[in-house]
Amino acid sequence: MLEDTIASAIVDASMFLPEHVEDLIKKAAKSEKNSYARFALSCIVENINLAREKELPLCQDTGMLYVFVEVGKDARFSYKALSGALEKGIKKGMKEGAFRESVVSDPVFDRKNTNTNLPPVINYFFVDGSDITLTFLLKGFGSENCSGVRMIRPTDGKDGVIDAVIDIVRSAGGKPCPPMFLGIGVGGTMDRAAILSKRALVYEGKKDKRYKELEEEILGKVNALRIGASGLGGAHTALSCSVLYEPTHIAALPVAVSINCWADRFVKVVVKGGFDEEDA
Repeated sequence: MLEDTIASAIVDASMFLPEHVEDLIKKAAKSEKNSYARFALSCIVENINLAREKELPLCQDTGMLYVFVEVGKDARFSYKALSGALEKGIKKGMKEGAFRESVVSDPVFDRKNTNTNLPPVINYFFVDGSDITLTFLLKGFGSENCSGVRMIRPTDGKDGVIDAVIDIVRSAGGKPCPPMFLGIGVGGTMDRAAILSKRALVYEGKKDKRYKELEEEILGKVNALRIGASGLGGAHTALSCSVLYEPTHIAALPVAVSINCWADRFVKVVVKGGFDEEDA
């Protein structure tokens, strides 16, 4: 059953980091020369190891679930069936994995807890192929609260994009539990840039050479801020920077930055051939 696969996947994501994320953290811990930051990184590594050993969530903030659904244009697809499997699977996983109940139904007035961590945030994309790929991002809000959007002038160009990112990261300081993982969205509209920045956190596809170079330049300048692990200084303010872009208006250059803490928790589930009422 798809709901069982989803439940198992998000439970695992709360306890085990993706291999490349863990490797980046351990590499930083070995190379860091600042003694305070090195101690902070060693604590993070110990946290990762204990979470795996005890099979407990990596962080008390088990996050708000952000889901990307990539539907192949040739896939069997029923929105009703898939959304039902997502709701059941997430509800089951949240209970089995001892997730903290972190979602309120009204943001301003009642702020009453839903007690289920539902609803998740879901974005659908239609792509080539015949499969459906579900990517689950467990988004903690210590880092989410430090994310931001800047609507800069088109004439600001590449330097303006870099300056906007640096401004957001500098303002965040040590609050997002660095070392950070940065997702950056450029183009579209204000809201589309924000979605792109979230998707950039989990994107593993091909990149335009110019944007890969932009990622490297941003990462270098972010680390030059010397905010460092846990805000204690050192060489590792961020471990990764990913940029996604899309077309925008001639008068616009939106830039969005989604900051993730060191607990960069996400997992993918691929449904071969798609999912419809017959599979539910």
